[in-house]
Amino acid sequence: MTSGYWAEYAWLQRPGGQAPAVEQQVLLRIGPDGRIAAATPDSGPCPPDATRLGGLLLPGMANAHSHAFHRALRATVQVGSGTFWTWRELMYGFAAALDPDRYLALATAVYAEMALAGITGVGEFHYVHHQPDGTPYGDPNAMGEALIEAAHRAGIRITLLDTCYLSAGFGAAPEEGQRRFSDGDADRWAARAAALKDRPHARIGAAVHSVRAVPADQLATVARWAEERRAPLHVHLSEQTAENDACLAAHGVTPTRLLADHGVLGPRTTAVHATHLTREDIRLLGRSGTHVCMCPTTERDLADGIGPARRLAAAGSRLTLGSDSHAVIDPFEEARALELDERLRTRRRGHWTAAALLRAAGEDGHASLGWEHAGRLEPGALADFTAITLDSVRTAGPEPRLGAQTAVYAAGAADVRDVVVGGRHIVRDGVHRLVPDVPAALRESIAALRL
Repeated sequence: MTSGYWAEYAWLQRPGGQAPAVEQQVLLRIGPDGRIAAATPDSGPCPPDATRLGGLLLPGMANAHSHAFHRALRATVQVGSGTFWTWRELMYGFAAALDPDRYLALATAVYAEMALAGITGVGEFHYVHHQPDGTPYGDPNAMGEALIEAAHRAGIRITLLDTCYLSAGFGAAPEEGQRRFSDGDADRWAARAAALKDRPHARIGAAVHSVRAVPADQLATVARWAEERRAPLHVHLSEQTAENDACLAAHGVTPTRLLADHGVLGPRTTAVHATHLTREDIRLLGRSGTHVCMCPTTERDLADGIGPARRLAAAGSRLTLGSDSHAVIDPFEEARALELDERLRTRRRGHWTAAALLRAAGEDGHASLGWEHAGRLEPGALADFTAITLDSVRTAGPEPRLGAQTAVYAAGAADVRDVVVGGRHIVRDGVHRLVPDVPAALRESIAALRL
């Protein structure tokens, strides 16, 4: 492993709580613990013992919400019309074809695609636990272990958000396509999830799939499991109006109020989507310090709607970003879509600075996944970073000091040239060094699900 990296330009954290700024000729020294030991701007030419990184160096991006197997649906689900619910039936077909070996192959390829896009950490919202008929594998966590190993093979960090998923709806038993998701009750989910262990590249968190999939009297069990471990807790929230209507019919309250009443909300919790909210819902999320993960490319692909992101941020929720169904894997696209969707909704521009959008895509996303020391270029931070070219047809032209604006409003995944995780050079000159042919790996692993 190199003792350091030299960046032509870097979006460097400044001391005293100041906003990051673009500095030039930045020398990053890496400690044996995989953290940044020193960050020196205006260091002069690249020294012989450092690796040169051209373009603009940014903190590594966090994909705060992923369902790895959904990547198999890309393009396949774009034939004809329909809704989220018709899309879901197609998704269940791919879920039924998974086994630990196939999932390992697919997830390795998907996480390698993420690395090529500048993503250094992923939050995997994992609910495909058992065999298709609901019978546990010999190792009850075989599917989760496959995802952890896949992240290791792809060279990125993972927070496995082991998901409690018990019912098809309020008071309804799991349907055939959902049987492999369920542990029967929250206590048995908790016992199985407790066997999963952190690793240097992996953290274990928890998730409530949704209020329709976890009975109200079992929500507290999941929340308590996460609280005892100081672990991240994520939950799908109000992605569809049908969920809101069903929750009101069953409990007389919105899904957000139901989660609040059972102790699910809080600073270590992330509500995913949060698309269809009342004013009171927004207040509850913000006042509790709950993160909100927006997934703009999936929300538009599934015709979910545009969530109240600006109002959530104003209420106190830290925003993060995820690619969810992987219709697109591009953290720059997610970041700019947050702003551009708000422009469409309000017919006004300039709701977030480019720096704030990069923070959502990086530092705040990592924090929501339990990686508090990621997403910043400064001494003591994890040595996770990505370099984008400044001379592609998309990024050429703007002055280098406008690096944040260039990254958010011009760059895309194709502009990522280098990615480093824990000081290890994972992507070099646009080539993944651990999975050399990512397109072939994707093609073969997805084809295996169609057999």
